[in-house]
Amino acid sequence: MVRDTKFPARLLAAGIGVGAGLGALISVASSGLAAYFARKIIVPENAPEELDILHIDGFPPNMRIHLPADEETTVPGTYGLYFNQGSGHAVIGDIVEYDPRSRTVSREILSVTRGDIRRAWRGRWTGIVYPDPIAAGVNFEDIEIRSDAGSLPAWLLPTDHPEPQDTWAILIHGRGSTRAEGLRAAPVLNTLGVPAIAMSYRNDAEVRVETTSRYGLGDTEWIDVDAAIDFAVSHGAKNIVLFGWSMGGAIALQAASRGRNRRFVTSLVLDGPVVDWVNVLDGQAKKNLLPTPIAKLTLEMITQPWARPITGLETPLDLDRMDWVTRAAELDVPVLLIHSDDDEFVPSGPSHALAGVRRDLVTMPAYSKAHHTKEWNIDPVRWEDDVANFLEAKILPKD
Repeated sequence: MVRDTKFPARLLAAGIGVGAGLGALISVASSGLAAYFARKIIVPENAPEELDILHIDGFPPNMRIHLPADEETTVPGTYGLYFNQGSGHAVIGDIVEYDPRSRTVSREILSVTRGDIRRAWRGRWTGIVYPDPIAAGVNFEDIEIRSDAGSLPAWLLPTDHPEPQDTWAILIHGRGSTRAEGLRAAPVLNTLGVPAIAMSYRNDAEVRVETTSRYGLGDTEWIDVDAAIDFAVSHGAKNIVLFGWSMGGAIALQAASRGRNRRFVTSLVLDGPVVDWVNVLDGQAKKNLLPTPIAKLTLEMITQPWARPITGLETPLDLDRMDWVTRAAELDVPVLLIHSDDDEFVPSGPSHALAGVRRDLVTMPAYSKAHHTKEWNIDPVRWEDDVANFLEAKILPKD
């Protein structure tokens, strides 16, 4: 760990003068690499469309798509495919054929929700099957949530239940995603009679200011969840269930523990959640072959005041405050924790650790082949059953 937190600033100010030496050159290069990775963590960016679309066969409703076979496209289930810079979207079904020689896979195209997929050359594989509430088959209303970050677009998802409901859900998506990510929960919530808000938050693509936006990894975004709870409570909510996917799980945990509306939060449903950012960032550093000293300096840069001019963060992030393995004793509401053991981005180890020490509050069903936040995609019936059983047992009124 870098002890002298002023060292990088002094080094950058000094520059490399005559006689600076090889050691200074290496130090500057290391600092530059750490700064690059620090910004990769906190600066929002649009996910690239890097998956080649090889061929489209057939005509609606019997169309197939041919794709390169990789660790995502060869997993059974139902997925989304964005194309044409996100303006197009298709729902991709199960595998029809796999050719190990050419390393290609053929899958069903269940529907094209928008755009012309026949003209697409590349796309982005995603767990988002419903790009909007219409695709999810649920009623909705466009609303805005007002927070200190400004006006945040959201979908209000009322239910078909004839009586007013006092248990509401707030759906919080993950890093780099959109409010559409939470729509996988919309059908089961509609069946249960639980109104929901699929919200955006600061730094989302819909609201971000490109030059100044910085993710707080949950350390700042929870304030927007508080504002969404304000809306729900003003419309009759008395109990709030926070749903969080990936970084949305970190946001939900902060809102439930720090928010002024935390008294209304009665349970959490977390899918592939970040419960310990240091563990996640350490795993990503190893995956990207980042040397340990540079990885440590990267963490210093996002958590220490001296690096604000480099990272652009207004306030350094408190990763200790977002470590829920260490803070497990502070958990005070029931949690459904859904986390696949093969998650390649957010390791499931901390989730298991949290579930192990808080068996009184945490329910964690076993998932093993879903990758990151795609448990619904491989088995929507099971995912919805897990959610329904949890909510009916913990907070929903008994008939």
